[in-house]
Amino acid sequence: MNKTWIVAQREFNSRVRKKTFLLSTILLPVLLFGLYGLMIYFSMKGNDDISIAVTDKAGIFTDSIKSDKDLQFVFLPAETEAGLKEKVDKKEYSGYLFVNEGHRLGKDSLSIRTPRTIGVISREQISNRINTALKEKRLLSFNISRQQLDSAQATIPVSITALSSTAAGSEADDKASIVATAVGFTSGFLIYIVLFIYGTMVMRGVMEEKVSRIAEVIVSSVKPFQLMMGKILGIGAVGLVQFLIWIVLMSVLAALLPSFVPDPQTAMQHMPGAAGAPEMPSGGMAELMSIVGGINFPLIIGCFIFYFLGGYLLYSSLFAAVGSAVNEDPQDAQSLLLPITMPIIFGIMIMVRAVSDPNSPMAVFGSLFPLTSPIVMMARLAHGIPAGVSTWELVLSMGLLVLGFVLTTWVAAKIYRTGILLYGKKVTWKEMWKWAFRKS
Repeated sequence: MNKTWIVAQREFNSRVRKKTFLLSTILLPVLLFGLYGLMIYFSMKGNDDISIAVTDKAGIFTDSIKSDKDLQFVFLPAETEAGLKEKVDKKEYSGYLFVNEGHRLGKDSLSIRTPRTIGVISREQISNRINTALKEKRLLSFNISRQQLDSAQATIPVSITALSSTAAGSEADDKASIVATAVGFTSGFLIYIVLFIYGTMVMRGVMEEKVSRIAEVIVSSVKPFQLMMGKILGIGAVGLVQFLIWIVLMSVLAALLPSFVPDPQTAMQHMPGAAGAPEMPSGGMAELMSIVGGINFPLIIGCFIFYFLGGYLLYSSLFAAVGSAVNEDPQDAQSLLLPITMPIIFGIMIMVRAVSDPNSPMAVFGSLFPLTSPIVMMARLAHGIPAGVSTWELVLSMGLLVLGFVLTTWVAAKIYRTGILLYGKKVTWKEMWKWAFRKS
């Protein structure tokens, strides 16, 4: 154990003293927040500012299409199509819509002419506004009054509430569900990235020591298992320190976010892909902060560290086994990595489903299976206990993950012991399997 600790200490010190560690640790959160801030800025700014000139000779719109500051429809009843085109050429409007007298409502198509390229989101908004206006026109043609039409189109808020919640808490449940989905997805995706980055780091470290023949010198005084575990623990400690620094930096930057984005709700509604997302209830930053404050973050952070370490230890031993079996050719490593990376990719696919339906059979299976539980369980935990995951499922998942780590480490150690001193031979998984289960 003492030699394992010495190897881990050497691995840790050699990596945290590199400039790349400092740069990646400090710059990555700043870069992520910078990109996120730019997305919010451009979303709130509204990059199109479209104005459409409309001449409706058929009277199908009754001079009304919903407009706002980003998308305006300006009616010019007496204008001709040539006149509209001239105004667009002079850049008075972004485009024009001309409806001739013979237009048949519901049968003929409409065409907006514009000299500029309009984005997909703006195209969808233009189409929705025009179709909404036409739909109202057709309904009003059936001798329905405006009051009756508004009454028929009125919507009421529908909430889905847990049995344990009171009626007053139903709205809070809706808000918490939206935030829990975001927290669960972020946590699961972070572990997904960690497994790939640090697992690959362990594999490359083993390959470098093997290719440079340093491993031969080290194993003369240290057992192969101690060398492997020392490297895994050292790199794992680097990752944990890096995560803790990121949490502190992200907390500081998150505290500064309200200074730059006073109303994130408006920004979120304008961001790409938000069209199909559930609408965030009104209330601005103060209400959003109160919702975030209601999440059990001690549980989330504690379980995140556990699943981060468990998933890392489970997969890094397999990555180390692959690194010990290959030689100078990186393509050999790629072919051996496929069986290891497939469960990770499978886990992220289940996690995408689990964030919105944490109690589905697939989500429960993914959160218990040790190869996918580090990613999937975080998506369920964000919904809380017992709404998202029951206590016995969480305990069972942790126990299975520990057993999985012990099993993979035992298998990887036997592969590592043979592979680290083997040169000049292309190894397959079949041969590695024989190394793992042959009698000593």
